[in-house]
Parts: sequence; C-alpha cells; structure tokens
Amino acid sequence: MNDLYAWVAHQHHGLHTFKSFQDKLARLAEEQPRQRGLCRVLAHLVQGYIEAFDEAPVPVELASDVHHRLAQLLSTLDLNGDADRRLADINRIASFALWPLPDAAAASAQQRPG
Repeated sequence: MNDLYAWVAHQHHGLHTFKSFQDKLARLAEEQPRQRGLCRVLAHLVQGYIEAFDEAPVPVELASDVHHRLAQLLSTLDLNGDADRRLADINRIASFALWPLPDAAAASAQQRPG
C-alpha cells in the first residue's frame, strides 16, 4: 500500500478531499522530485472534476463513485518502482477517465469559447 492510496482511502468523498489531494501532490512533488511526473498527471486527473463541480453540489452517488475509482487507481501505483514501472503508471493515469462529464457540465463546456 502506498501513502497516496492510504490517505485518499481514509478521506470523505467530498470535493474538499480532491482539493486537498492536489495540495498533497504539490508537496510530494517538491519533497520527492522523482515523483513529479506522477504528481502532475494525478493533479491533472482530478482538476477537471474539481472545476466541473466547484461551487456546485456533487451528487452523492457520483462523488462516492469518483472517490472509489481514484482510490482503486492509487492502490495500483508503485511509488518505489523502477523508471519503467513509474513510466507505465504515469501512462496509465494519463489515459484513465476518472469520471464522465454530467450532461449539464458537458453542455456548459461546449458553450465556453475555446
């Protein structure tokens, strides 16, 4: 088990957890430079979710599902792996869909100038 997984697994599924997770990733990237790539893709992964629901209520079922999916993903990471393993983890995260866009958020995103 890694520290990121352990931390997320013991947090509430609310949006504040995802914001705190980004802060935790920023600290980890500073403290452990070899984890910067991993931290960056993880922070990017949760950013879209945070932006979509910032200042808006998150449906409980969706919040629980997204939290569970993030915890599952984190449980598969090997923070002490060799360079090949870390790269494989980063690539897997980069192609991972944490959550589907809700219809309202998708419509709103399409109306924004690009």
